[in-house]
Amino acid sequence: MKQTLSILCLFFCLISFQTVVSQNTETQQKDEAAYFTVRGEIRGKNNREPVAEATIRIVGGDVTKTNMFGRFTIKTRVGDQLVIEHPSFGKQFHVIDSDESIVVLVDGYGEEEIPTTKKFSKKRKSNLEQHKIMLDSAKIFKKKDIEKSIEYIEKALTSVYDSNDKKQLSDAYEVLGDVYAYWKQYDLAISNYQIALNTYSTTRLWISLGKTQLLNGDYKEAIESFERILRNNVSRYQEITVYEGLGDAYKALGKYDIALENYNKGLAIAKEDLITPKITDLNSKIADNYAASGNVNQAAGYFTNSLNLAQEQNLKRAIVEQDRVADFYNSNNLYDKEIQLRKKNLEDLEKSGSETQVAKGALNDSVVISSQRINYKIGNALILQEKYDEALPYLEKSASEANSKEDIIVAKDATRRLSEAYKSMGDFEKARDKFEEYVELVNELVIRKEQQISEASRLRKNIQEQQTRINSLEANGKLELLRTESYRREQELVEKSNQTQKYTIYSLIFGMLLLIVTIYLLYRNSKQQKLANNLLALKSLRTQMNPHFIFNALNSVNNYIALNDERNANRYLSEFSTLMRSVLENSDEDFIPLSKELELLELYVRLEHLRFQDKFDYEIHVDEQLKVSEYQIPPMLLQPYIENAIWHGLRYKEEKGLLKISITPKTDEMIEIVIEDDGIGRKRSMELKTKNQLRQKSKGMGNIKKRIAILNDMYKDKVDVSVTDVFEDGQGTKVILTLKKD
Repeated sequence: MKQTLSILCLFFCLISFQTVVSQNTETQQKDEAAYFTVRGEIRGKNNREPVAEATIRIVGGDVTKTNMFGRFTIKTRVGDQLVIEHPSFGKQFHVIDSDESIVVLVDGYGEEEIPTTKKFSKKRKSNLEQHKIMLDSAKIFKKKDIEKSIEYIEKALTSVYDSNDKKQLSDAYEVLGDVYAYWKQYDLAISNYQIALNTYSTTRLWISLGKTQLLNGDYKEAIESFERILRNNVSRYQEITVYEGLGDAYKALGKYDIALENYNKGLAIAKEDLITPKITDLNSKIADNYAASGNVNQAAGYFTNSLNLAQEQNLKRAIVEQDRVADFYNSNNLYDKEIQLRKKNLEDLEKSGSETQVAKGALNDSVVISSQRINYKIGNALILQEKYDEALPYLEKSASEANSKEDIIVAKDATRRLSEAYKSMGDFEKARDKFEEYVELVNELVIRKEQQISEASRLRKNIQEQQTRINSLEANGKLELLRTESYRREQELVEKSNQTQKYTIYSLIFGMLLLIVTIYLLYRNSKQQKLANNLLALKSLRTQMNPHFIFNALNSVNNYIALNDERNANRYLSEFSTLMRSVLENSDEDFIPLSKELELLELYVRLEHLRFQDKFDYEIHVDEQLKVSEYQIPPMLLQPYIENAIWHGLRYKEEKGLLKISITPKTDEMIEIVIEDDGIGRKRSMELKTKNQLRQKSKGMGNIKKRIAILNDMYKDKVDVSVTDVFEDGQGTKVILTLKKD
């Protein structure tokens, strides 16, 4: 057994190894077949000039250069990325989609694109100088043109990837993160900040990441970023910023006590170092935190502090804080204080000489303060006090200014409030007119929103494409570093593979032959053993059947003797001896002719009828066209069913019953043997047996089921038996046995 298991383990190991080797060989062959040589041309996009001496390479593949006509050939396959490098434009990319000749038009060849006050030659500048210029250009376009800004960052990355300068790479990704954050593409900003941190970590970068995570609603991640900063050496100002960020995050999560604790830590440092802007900001945020937690009195005190500090600081900061405190008054129904403060806010805005001011919201997001918005909020506060006459001039002025400045949102809100005011005053005609204006403004706003969404979708798509190229730059940089090492290792593996492949093939052939022989021998032995076991089981069951039958027959003779019926006892013993002689002659046979089995059955039924003449009559019918000699049947297969019919069905019936045995052809190769009685039925018989617990349980049916199961296993379903009730009330039993011809 152990040897067999060892051989099987060896077989599976050999099969697995062969599969791996064949798969590797097949993969290499497929890869080789997929390659083809493509011809191409590199030209400038605007002037169509051929680009000479440009380096063309496939990521992880061949490298070549263009000739003086900008032409090249390279071995590649569909889906490979072509990297095109030249000092004039850095790196550009093209994906191979077929084996046809290609013409790649590149941006930036033979023209100046970078805005700078100093003239310079790209060929004379070092990579680091180009990197700095590109980043400066990206910063210039940061608030004007996001696509242009990202384009310069891509070129900056291209200029330093080969030098593997981690600090310069980190700076480029940081600027890219700043650009995305400005344009509210927070998820992209976060991913690029993380790349920058993985390349070269600085406290400034961690702070930028934490702030952007706040804006993106990733408060738990922002807390982790800020807490990590505190474990490093940071400046006092950075420490204040970190505590402020932690306060913002915990406030957004509704943990006002922890937020207050962090705001106070930042405020203490700001007061100690006399950093006035942060003192103002933190007083304002502490006030917001108290207001959010429902502590209005404490909030009012801190808002008063922040308002006073902001007025001392400068006019612009005062305008921002006035708007924030006025919103607090509004939320707490302090409309008189709100109106008074907003009027001063309006005056200060006019004094500043600026039409709008941009304030930072609770999480450093932008809030625009304009005269039309202030007038609207004054009018809204008066409406809430039901001072409609006083509210109308402010709302009219707000709507007028908003329309002239195309501030549709404020115009819409102001017009809606005007309609409500006129309606409350009973001037329904003006209310209707204003409502119609409001509906027109809503429609216009919807159209603009749809245009903005469409434009934002287009912009997002372009940004994603640019980001994908930048991601490929990062991947290419890593691939380039690993390329030489992987190539060397690949060559070593190929050499080792060639050396061991021959030995492996010979070993596999020998192992396979040995294994095939072993499996065949095991299969043959298993089959022979199974056959021997089945034959032994059949013999054992037959041996059990004979004593069982003899025991039942002797019980019948004993019954005659008990009744002093010597004549019938002698007659019964005479016929019983004849039956037993036939049974013993067939006891060693697996199958006997069906004709012999019928003779035995007829003798057995006659014996049973002799004993129970008053209980049943019997009929045996064999189809005249049926050649019973052509069929073989296991000996004593039908007798237990007939015995059950007599002893458990007909014997207990009050009136005389009938036993029918019929044999008819079912198909050309199959006959059907039916044993049917009109006795008391199986259910009633079971009830009688349950009451008579002293009666020995018959083993005949159990043995016969086992015999049939073994025979069907050996001879492929030769015999099939089914037992059913004859009548709907459960009386009578029908046994149908189908027998196949050999």
